[in-house]
Amino acid sequence: MADVTPPESSPGTADDLRRWIARWAARVPQLTQISAEHWRDTAETDVSYPSSGHQTLAAVEPTSYWFNHRNDLISAVVARFRPEEPVFDVGGGNGFVGVGLRAIGVSSVVVEPGAQGVAASLGRGLPAIEAAFHRLDVPADSLPAVGLFDVLEHIEDDAAALASLYDSIKPGGMLYIAVPARQALWSAEDVFAGHYRRYSLRRLRSVVASAGFTVLFGTYFFGLLTAPVFLMRSVPSRFGAKSMMNDPAVVERQHTMPRGVLGRIFRASFSRELARISRGEPIRGGTSCLVVARKPLDAT
Repeated sequence: MADVTPPESSPGTADDLRRWIARWAARVPQLTQISAEHWRDTAETDVSYPSSGHQTLAAVEPTSYWFNHRNDLISAVVARFRPEEPVFDVGGGNGFVGVGLRAIGVSSVVVEPGAQGVAASLGRGLPAIEAAFHRLDVPADSLPAVGLFDVLEHIEDDAAALASLYDSIKPGGMLYIAVPARQALWSAEDVFAGHYRRYSLRRLRSVVASAGFTVLFGTYFFGLLTAPVFLMRSVPSRFGAKSMMNDPAVVERQHTMPRGVLGRIFRASFSRELARISRGEPIRGGTSCLVVARKPLDAT
């Protein structure tokens, strides 16, 4: 990656953001500007993700307890460890995280190879780069912050991907990562989703630190879901059960908040997790984990 001078300042208004991204994208040879908020790499790219995934998830994200709780936690840690903007939401899918960041006053740009995800992101008013990030010749030290939200598990060589990100992020820049947790929870759903692995918090911290980042915070979350995921996904998968996640009705049902007493238990558990993580207190167990890291200011 060529060593170039990063943009002179972070964006303020939406127009500033568009100009910022346009200046940055002009230095990435693979990118062509399609519209005021849309840039594209014309090369086709293979990714480890089901082709129908974005369309299926776009239908459930706004009402999904899973996506909304994850957004609340991501927003909480981004607010606590506030970045210089914009956040490059790499593998950002339909832009649902970007909507959550916008609600706390943090600008972002979705970097997503899937045309369906890009269209959804643009429809949500988010600038989008239609490209696989690893294909781009990203200028060194040019990104203020990067988010990888349920992305790293789709990358076969996670250490190499993080090393490349380290080169791309400016000194003092932030990195936010969420991944599925606990290899013991592996199931047919992971295979369908194109995952290479699930993480322990220790492993995630280690691979991030080995790339050169300073880890500032780490936690599990979705603690309440650990036993249900193990009993309803992992155990059946060991006896040959296949994934049902290609059925939109199944996806919708699994993302719907339970009613009655069980729903109240879910809400109470999620509220406790959000309160603790907002205070910087880690959760000891769960089906996902989250890490916040920074590239050292004196990085060379």
